[in-house]
Amino acid sequence: MYAIVDIAGKQFRVEEGRYLYIPYHEQAQPGDELVFDRVLLVVDGEQVYLGRPVVEGAAVKTRVLEHVKADKVIVFKKKRRKRYKVKRGHRQRYTKVQIEALTLPENVQPLTVEATEQATA
Repeated sequence: MYAIVDIAGKQFRVEEGRYLYIPYHEQAQPGDELVFDRVLLVVDGEQVYLGRPVVEGAAVKTRVLEHVKADKVIVFKKKRRKRYKVKRGHRQRYTKVQIEALTLPENVQPLTVEATEQATA
């Protein structure tokens, strides 16, 4: 089973037990639990649960492992013949989380071929 989740305006594919690097959460400390409820899609074998725009009641439970920085990106600016050079570096910060559970409510109905035809009509 996997899900597509909207976290801080970005979409991620999540599966139980996997690690994920999400945009930096300043308030979250290592060991804390985060729950994301903007689940856009859930696929469980042959069953597909599609949200419009989100699957109501679905949630992804994660555990914060650590805060990390990405590789350094060098920004170099130069104007020729003007004696102007600037070299700067930047390291983007991320939060590493582990996906612990994908929960789906009991009353949600999977997407069927008939429901797809009705939605497009």
